[in-house]
Amino acid sequence: MSSLKNISEKSLQELSETELQSVIENAGKALKDKQANKRKEVISQIRDLAASIGVTVDILETDKKPVRKGAKVAAKYRHPNDQDKTWTGRGMMPKWMRELLDAGHDRSEFEV
Repeated sequence: MSSLKNISEKSLQELSETELQSVIENAGKALKDKQANKRKEVISQIRDLAASIGVTVDILETDKKPVRKGAKVAAKYRHPNDQDKTWTGRGMMPKWMRELLDAGHDRSEFEV
């Protein structure tokens, strides 16, 4: 706690951008290290408790968070003159589609 008091006494405003960035990076690394050590301690305690009653525990340790990948949605509409311009029909309508509709075209003309 005394080191935190020392940091607050020294005005962070007096540090250069490079020095501030270094402080942030060092603090981030220190936080990650503390969290990793705490995690190891807790896992060890869990295994010890399980062993004390004759049970074994498998704990999957991973730093990766599961990534949700949605299915790629096929294009539903295509620009009549530029085949690279497509739209799935989801989200905001692209400018090219809005311009064609404003010019009197029907959306069904551009269906793939």
